[in-house]
Amino acid sequence: MAQHKAAKGETQDALDMLREDHRNVLALFEEYEKAENARAKQQIADTVFAGLDLHARIEEELFYPTVREEIGDDDLMDEAEEEHHAIKLLMAELQEMKAGDEHYDAKFTVMCENVRHHVEEEEAEMFPKVETLDLDLMDLGEQMAELRQELIDNIDKPRAPRPGKKGGEPAASRSRNPGK
Repeated sequence: MAQHKAAKGETQDALDMLREDHRNVLALFEEYEKAENARAKQQIADTVFAGLDLHARIEEELFYPTVREEIGDDDLMDEAEEEHHAIKLLMAELQEMKAGDEHYDAKFTVMCENVRHHVEEEEAEMFPKVETLDLDLMDLGEQMAELRQELIDNIDKPRAPRPGKKGGEPAASRSRNPGK
């Protein structure tokens, strides 16, 4: 999910970036379903987990706070965050297991169903509302791309809390390079 069609230096708008992530993970789910052995399934699952973690962090740390401020639909935003929570719980359980373990395929399928539902709601309910807002989606996409790269660059480093995460200034106005 970290691969994006936009050429280096070319920015996607925020919604296009998220839609592309969605298409990529849904394609990985199909690959998993076609995989013929536990090793192949494990490799695909590990790719899915990394991609979903990256995608969720971008949404939770930047996209959702920015949209929540403008959208006027706390129920929709709260539900999206709770769906992330449920998916993360399933991923954590799966990461304690190995493909081929009893119930692994069933649990992976349930996680996939939760992700598909979440994607459908975002794309059918949230994204159309976002498109009506007075947000610079290109600028937000640029900020999201910077955050994505920052997260990728620091993937093996311990996570530090992001400035302004709880309250404070809106995510869209925070600097992408705190302290610089």
